[in-house]
Amino acid sequence: MKLFLISTLLFILSSTILAQKTVGLEGQVVCCADCWAEADRTKVEFGTAEDILKAKSCVEGGDPTLLAVREGNKFTLYQLEQGKFKLTEKNWYGYIGKKVAVTGMKRKTKKADAFVVESLTVIAPSLAEREARAVVGKEVELKLKDLFGADVSLSQFKGRIVILNFWATYCVPCRKEMPDLAAIQNEYAALGLQVIGASTDEAADRPKVLQFIKETKVNFPVWMGAGAADMMRFGLGEALPGTVVIDRGGKIVKAISGVIDPADLKKQIESMLVATENYAPKVEIIAKEKPKKSSSVPS
Repeated sequence: MKLFLISTLLFILSSTILAQKTVGLEGQVVCCADCWAEADRTKVEFGTAEDILKAKSCVEGGDPTLLAVREGNKFTLYQLEQGKFKLTEKNWYGYIGKKVAVTGMKRKTKKADAFVVESLTVIAPSLAEREARAVVGKEVELKLKDLFGADVSLSQFKGRIVILNFWATYCVPCRKEMPDLAAIQNEYAALGLQVIGASTDEAADRPKVLQFIKETKVNFPVWMGAGAADMMRFGLGEALPGTVVIDRGGKIVKAISGVIDPADLKKQIESMLVATENYAPKVEIIAKEKPKKSSSVPS
C-alpha cells in the first residue's frame, strides 16, 4: 500500500510539473484565450488600444492572464503565476500587450499550462504604446457620454481649438490643475477655444463627479467613461492627469502627461490662435494727413 501511495504521488508530481529547472521564455502578455483567439495572431498583432481597453474587464473579471509564446506559426499559451516575481499592482493588467522575457518554471494544471514567474523584464511596449508615440498631426476620435448620458464626440468640436483633459475624482494632481484649466476656458473661449474634461470615473460615480465639479468650480463640459486605452490613443500614458491640445482641424498638436504648466499651455494656445488669424485680427491703420502750413504771411 505504501509503495502504491508513493507511486501515485510521483505520478501526480510528474503530471503537474513540466520542468523542475528554471527556464526562460519570451512572449507577449495577453488578457485571455478568447480575446487572443479572435484573430490570426501570425497576421494581426494583439495589443491595440481597443484590445487593452477590453482586457481591463477580462482581467478584473478574473480571467487568467496569459503569456503567448510563439514557435514558428503556432503559439503556446501559459497562465502567468507569481513566483519570486511579485506584482506591484493587484493584477497583471499593466503588462497586457507588452512583450516580456521571463524566467521561472513551467507547470501543468488540470485546465492549462502555467508558468511560475521568477523574474520578468519588459522588452517591447505594446502596439498601443507604439502608436501613441506618433499621434501628433493625426486626427483621433473620442466618443463618450456626458453627465446626462447623452452621446458626445470630439468631432463635434471641429473648428475650435480643444484642450482635452483626462482626469478622475480620485486623482489629487487632477484637482490641483482644475483652476488653471477653468481660467484658460474663461480667457480663450470667446476666441474659439473649448476645454473638455474626460473623466475616467465609472457611471456609478456620477455623484462624486458632480461634487468634484462643484468643489473645483469646473466651467467646461465633462464627459464620463474614458479609459487607459483612450489615453494611449491620444499619445498619453495610463497615469492621470493627461492633456491633449487639438487644432481647429481636429488634429493633435501636443500631448502632455502630468499636470499642465499654465504658462506653457497659454503660449501654445496663443501661437495657434495667431496662426489661424483669429487671435490678433489685422487692423488697418490710416494715417491722418497733417494740415498743410499756409505759405502766405499774415499781414
